[in-house]
Amino acid sequence: MSTLSFLFLTIAIIESMAGVLGNGTILAVSSTNCIRSKILSSYDMIMIFLSLSRFFLQSWLMLDLFLSLFCETSFYEENLFVIFKTVFMFLNYCSLWFATWLSVFYCIKVASFTQALFIWLKKRISSLMPWMLITSSLLSFATSLPFAWDIYNVHDNFTAPLTTTNSSERKVTMKASLFLLVLLCNAGIALPLIVFVVSSILLIRSLWIHTRQMKNNATGFRDPSLEAHIGAIKSVFSFLILYITYLISLILILSNTFLPLSTEEAICVAVMSACPAGHSMVLIWSNPKFRELPARILHHVNCCVSTRYT
Repeated sequence: MSTLSFLFLTIAIIESMAGVLGNGTILAVSSTNCIRSKILSSYDMIMIFLSLSRFFLQSWLMLDLFLSLFCETSFYEENLFVIFKTVFMFLNYCSLWFATWLSVFYCIKVASFTQALFIWLKKRISSLMPWMLITSSLLSFATSLPFAWDIYNVHDNFTAPLTTTNSSERKVTMKASLFLLVLLCNAGIALPLIVFVVSSILLIRSLWIHTRQMKNNATGFRDPSLEAHIGAIKSVFSFLILYITYLISLILILSNTFLPLSTEEAICVAVMSACPAGHSMVLIWSNPKFRELPARILHHVNCCVSTRYT
C-alpha cells in the first residue's frame, strides 16, 4: 500500500465517523419524535430506516477499513472477507433505496402536479410507504445474496501476490463475471437510481416553476418563502449530485477496475464515505428539528467547560 492510499483510507475512516455521528443524530431525533407523538409518520419512518441503514453502513465500512489496514493477511485469507462484502452490499442497497424513497416522498408532498396518478400517490403515500420500505429491504437482501458466493473471485485476486498475478487471467475473470455484474447492478443500483433521478428532476422542476412565479409577484422586500424554495432546490440538487457520485464510486469498486488497496480504489472508498456523511449533514442543516439536538449538546458541553474552569 502506498502512502497516498493510506492517507485516503484514513480520510475515509474520519468521514465515516462524521457520518455515524450525523446519522445517529437523525435517528435519535426521529425516534424521539415518534415516541413523544406516539404516531409513526411517513417522514419519520423514512428517516429512521435511512439513518439506521447508513449508521450501520458507515460503522461497517470503518470496521472493514481497520481490518484491511491492520489485519490484512487474516482478513483476506478467511471467509470473513466474503461475509463483510455481502453485508456491505446489503447495507449499500438499503441505503440507496431508502434515499430514493425520501426523494419520492419529497416529490409527492411538495411538487404541485395535477396528473391523476400523482394526486392518487399524494393521497396514498402514507399507507404505501411501509410496504415500499419493506419491499425494498427484501429486494436489497435478495440482490446482495449472490455476493456471498464470491462471484467476482475477488478473494483470489486479493490473496495472490501482485507480482505473480496474471493480467490475462484477471481480464478473463472480469469478462466471465460481467454478465452477473450487469444483472446485479440493474437489480440493486439501476432501479433506485432511475426512480431517484426522476423524482428529483420532477421536484426541482416544480420548485423552479413556483420560484419563478414568486419572483414575478415579488414586491421588492425579502420573501422568506422564496428563500425557502431556493434553499430546497439547492438541497435537492446536492442530494442528486451526492447520490450519483456515490454510485459511480460503488460501480468502479464492484467492477474490479483498480487493484486492491491501490490509490484509485482508496479514492473511491473516500468518496463513498463522504457522500452519505454529506447527505446526512445537509439533512441536519436543512431541518431545524435535526439541528436542535447538536446545538443542545454543544451548549451543554460549553457550559460544563466554562463551569469547570471558573
